[in-house]
Formats: sequence, structure tokens, C-alpha cells
Amino acid sequence: WSAAVTGGKLTITSTSGADLTVAGSSGVLTAFGLTAGTQSATATVNTANATRTSLESDFNNILTQIDQLAKDSSYNGVNLLNGDTLKVMFNESGTSSLTIAGATLDSAGLGLTAASTNDFQVNTKVDAQIARLNTALNTLRTQGATYGSTLTVIQTRQDFTKNLINTLQTGSDQLVLADTNEEGANMLALQTRQQLSTTALSLANQANQAVLKLFG
Repeated sequence: WSAAVTGGKLTITSTSGADLTVAGSSGVLTAFGLTAGTQSATATVNTANATRTSLESDFNNILTQIDQLAKDSSYNGVNLLNGDTLKVMFNESGTSSLTIAGATLDSAGLGLTAASTNDFQVNTKVDAQIARLNTALNTLRTQGATYGSTLTVIQTRQDFTKNLINTLQTGSDQLVLADTNEEGANMLALQTRQQLSTTALSLANQANQAVLKLFG
């Protein structure tokens, strides 16, 4: 605050943009020609602070980037950052599923507004933007925690499905796939037995013929 007497009048000027509240006993206020109440400060920027002007431009550019990022965060036609809904199926019949509700997380959805010219020259307007940014950060943290919890559920179900597929595949292989070495050995043993049987039968037949010749 700054004060000056001009033309016999006391002028109090806000250097921070804060409101001025006048309070006190009625006698004292009357003596000074004052009225109790709160007067909103009126900011008049004669020479803009270059640093604040640059920060104001950066702030607006970041809001534009937030909007573009939210718009581009789409996959397979679904954008969870633009309020879309995604339904994840966990089985082939569709009886087990999880619906993920999206949220609008562009600058407007986060409650952020672009700064007007010279807004950052006034402390109260900067404070208002900071308050909105803090609210937006809390919104993002809450939504991030929700997405993180949902992702954990999906990953757990995905791992379960992979393990189930591997188990079924192993069982199927055991039913339909043969051990070629074992089956080859079994085939060779069968052929050997068949050859031995044929040889034994031939020898028996020859012996029988020899006996018949003795009686002939």
C-alpha cells in the first residue's frame, strides 16, 4: 500500500491489487471523511512487467498444449481424456467385463482459463490462476489414481488369461502330440516281433514237411 495527500485529500493506493477494507468507530471515520466498507482495488498498469508478460504468454501456450494433448490421446476411436467410455471384455461370451469411464481433461474440463492481456500484472488475478491450477492438479491426481487402479485390474485379468491359455495349450499338446522317439521304438519292436513270428512259423512248417517225408 502507498498513501499520498493530493489537493488536501488522502489517497491510498493498492500496490498489490488487494482490496482495501475501511473499519473503525463511526466518530473516527466521520472525522476523516471515511465510510466503513470494502473497496475493490482497481489496477492500472502503466508499464507492464516484461517477466510477467512472458509468463502470461507461456501460461496460455501451456493451456493450448493441454487441449491438444487431450485431443490427441485417442486409440482405436476411444479417448478417455475426452469423456469417452471403454468396455473391456474378459471372456469370449462377454459375461465378464469392465467399463472404464473417461473424463474431460482439457483446459476447460480442468477449470483453467486463458489469461487476458496484463492479467499477470495484477497479483490477485495471478493468485486466482494459481488456485485454479491447484484444483486442476487435484483433479488430475484423483483421475490418475482411478486409471491406475483400473489398469491393475486389467493387468491381473490379462495375466490370468495368459496362464489359462498356456495351461490349455499344454494339455492339448499332451493329447495330440506324440513322442516320435518313443513311437519309433514301439514300431521297431512290433516289426521285430512280426519277423520273429514269421521265422518261427516258417521253421515249424519246414520241420513238419521233414517229418512227413520220413513217412513217405
